Amino acid sequence: MSFGDPNNPYAQQGQPQGQQPGYGYPQAPPVQPYGGGYPTGPVEIPSAVKTARIFLYIIVVCHVIVAAIYGAAFASFDENTAELSGTDAQAFADIGKGVIGFFIGLAVVFAALGLALALKYASGGNGVRVCAIVYGSFAIISGIFTILAWGVGLVTLIIAILLIVFAAKRDSAEWFKRPRH
Repeated sequence: MSFGDPNNPYAQQGQPQGQQPGYGYPQAPPVQPYGGGYPTGPVEIPSAVKTARIFLYIIVVCHVIVAAIYGAAFASFDENTAELSGTDAQAFADIGKGVIGFFIGLAVVFAALGLALALKYASGGNGVRVCAIVYGSFAIISGIFTILAWGVGLVTLIIAILLIVFAAKRDSAEWFKRPRH
C-alpha cells in the first residue's frame, strides 16, 4: 500500500498499518516538564532555595559577629599598645591598627553583600544564584581565616559549604531560570 510521495505536502501522510515508528517516521513530540507545553518553572520557592537563603542569612550574621569582634579589638588596641615606646614601635602599632580596620571593613562589606543576595533570592535571576555560589566560596575563605581565633569561623565554613551545595542543586537552577512575566 502506497501513501504517496513523502515530499508532496498534499499526499496522504501517516504510517502504514503494522509498522512501528522508527527511523524515518515522525516521533511523538517531547514531553515538557511542566504543564501547558511551555516550561514555566516552579511556582513556589523550592525548599532547597529557601534553605540556601537561610544559610545566606546565617553567614551574614557570622560576618557581623566577626566585624564586632574586630571592632572590640580595634577599640582596645591603643590600651594594649600604650607601653610601646619609640617611633618604630608606634609605627608598627599604627600598621596593626590599620590592618584591623581593614578587616572590619571587609567583614561589613561581606555582610552587606550577603544581605543583598539573600533579599534578591525570591525575585532574582540566575545571576543571583551564581553570585551566591561565588559568595559561598569567599565565605569559605573567610571561615578558614577566622577558624583558629573564634568558633564563628567554623560555623561560617560549614554553612558556606552547605550554601554552595544547595545553590547548585537542580531545583535552585530551575527556580532562578524560570520565566518572569
